[in-house]
Amino acid sequence: MIPSAARAAASQLFSPEFRSVFVKTLGLTLLALAALWFAIEGLFEWLAWPWIDAWLPGLPSWAGWLGVIVAGIGLALGLALLIAPVTAIIAGLFLDDVAEVVERSDYPDEPPGRATPALRSMVLAFRFFGVVILGNIVALLLLLVPGINIAAFFVVNGYLLGREFFEFAAMRFRPEAEARALRKKHAVTVFLAGLVVAAFLAVPLLNLLTPLFAAAMMVHLHKAISAREAARSSKS
Repeated sequence: MIPSAARAAASQLFSPEFRSVFVKTLGLTLLALAALWFAIEGLFEWLAWPWIDAWLPGLPSWAGWLGVIVAGIGLALGLALLIAPVTAIIAGLFLDDVAEVVERSDYPDEPPGRATPALRSMVLAFRFFGVVILGNIVALLLLLVPGINIAAFFVVNGYLLGREFFEFAAMRFRPEAEARALRKKHAVTVFLAGLVVAAFLAVPLLNLLTPLFAAAMMVHLHKAISAREAARSSKS
């Protein structure tokens, strides 16, 4: 199920049907990341640079340029760590648009899902933002532990992304409690699918499209799991 869902989602990312939500999500994500870059840069110049200048007075001019380069690298790394939560909260506003495109194009003969109410969608988006922030802080701390640092990134993000995006896809057709129960029942499958999303997230530039890919993939995965569950029920 997982390879089929991943292939289907990847093939739809640049399709004409996805163009509108693609442009909206990518545009807002880039604007948010640019704003964060200037905010982090401003905080660094305001808080860190005066302290460095006071601690190491009389630095030669070349040291200042070296400091700017080091600071730029640090800012870039910090921004890279924020890509996942930023895309998560922005995508939360458009996930239903993604799901509707997938359902309409790939499952035209099946009843469409129900869009999440606007207020609930915002709550879920901010909850997802908090969960991803917490998860990536844990992964960042584990990066300092030899032997598990890279694995930590994939395990943490695989679990969180798989859980959140699958429950979103399921809640378009089920109550929230039932969607959560279905995810727990198929926890291994959902986690493995989350690892695919985490691998997508690890690719620079492509990771800006992670929410679109993850939402589309989990719609396909939920459809496949639902079909399997229905087949088992008809046999019993």
